[in-house]
Amino acid sequence: MTVKNHINTTFHLAYPVMLSQLGQVAVGVADSMMVGRLGALPLAAASLGNSIFFVIMMFGIGVSMGITPLVSRADGKGKSKRISRLFSHGLWINIVTSVLLTAVVLGLSQGLHFLNQPEEVVILAVPYLLIITASLLPLMVFQTFKQMAEGLSQTRQAMYITIFANLVNVFLNWVLIWGEFGFPQMGLNGAGVATLVSRILMMLMMGSYILFSTRYKKYHFRLSLPGASFPMISRILKIGIPTGFQFIFEVSAFSTAAIMMGWIGVNALAGHQIALNLASVSYMMATGLATAGMIRVSNQVGRGDMKAMREAGLVVFGMVAVFMLASALIFFSFRYFLPTLYIDDTEVIALSASLLVIAGLFQVSDGIQAVGLGVLRGLEDVKVPTIVTLMAYWVLGLPLGYFLAFTLGMGAHGIWYGLLIGLTITAALLLYRFATLSKRQMAEKEKVSGLSSIM
Repeated sequence: MTVKNHINTTFHLAYPVMLSQLGQVAVGVADSMMVGRLGALPLAAASLGNSIFFVIMMFGIGVSMGITPLVSRADGKGKSKRISRLFSHGLWINIVTSVLLTAVVLGLSQGLHFLNQPEEVVILAVPYLLIITASLLPLMVFQTFKQMAEGLSQTRQAMYITIFANLVNVFLNWVLIWGEFGFPQMGLNGAGVATLVSRILMMLMMGSYILFSTRYKKYHFRLSLPGASFPMISRILKIGIPTGFQFIFEVSAFSTAAIMMGWIGVNALAGHQIALNLASVSYMMATGLATAGMIRVSNQVGRGDMKAMREAGLVVFGMVAVFMLASALIFFSFRYFLPTLYIDDTEVIALSASLLVIAGLFQVSDGIQAVGLGVLRGLEDVKVPTIVTLMAYWVLGLPLGYFLAFTLGMGAHGIWYGLLIGLTITAALLLYRFATLSKRQMAEKEKVSGLSSIM
């Protein structure tokens, strides 16, 4: 395949995933924009609640992604029965995971008072957090159907369903936050209920499509799990759990940054929420490219074409660099306008604008590290990337951010500069690792092919 062929194939896989991933974060964006109209205090409470929930949610999404490269590889080998078994095992792994994660959030919600946050923020955040936590189970079931379809290189269905569900979420936000059509005015909690309802809808729509569509009839998907295979469960979890930790190390770094922002004040926390909310849009789009890269790499491995696997991975790195550079230019150019979509507080807008400059600086690094994790996952290489993310964020990025913010007195900007350095180091190491591993596997394949031709 030429570079142009790789770009076209990857793009047609990626853009529905990008829009679907954008849909996941759009729920939080819509909530923040509409809650921001209630004032800085509800927005700060949403920031605190979402910071806790988003960490847990991303771990769950990471676990659910354990089935995708395995389905893609089985598809490359034409093993439909194995795909069916991967689905059943993945579904029950994700259901159990959602129950465990819900219990974790329930425990964490009781400890928000000990995080040294403004008491009025905590009082609003706790019920909101509990409501959105109820959406974990339907979200994880939806993820099972979504990841299975993406492993089969079929990415549009989840996109359509996610977009529709987000429109429902925005409508319900308007109805429940401000009490339209005779509903009670629920404020911040109304945004939580809207999120819950929209995710239940996503689960029902995606599940109905996968289970009853003729496209998937040959796989004979079942919701039950007869004859559980512990080796298969182990292989899914060996990819899914490290992937979940990869997500959790990065997302929890930003959530911890939100907690440190709360030590500075309500306005700093609100400004951080706006800038992070906007940065998460481009990041989730980048994870769409990362998913496409994972599918391409794992599928080529299943076909035994290591040259095409390496080319496909490197092309995705180039694509995400161009996309994230465009995102950086948007952040630079519209840094004073974008925060006004959330709030009309001039002090919060000014702080958000300055943080968007830093967000622009780490866009390319953020995209490259996201794709690096994706393509390495396609090679089933997850342990070393997990260690890299842990070291970059928690050993270097966050401690450095704390030092710059509170020891050197740089405040909110110091926290973000620490995160910028962590992202940049992660991106460089993951790009190097894929280049090295893919080159080695390609050389080994050529060596085996050469020996086979001689014999």
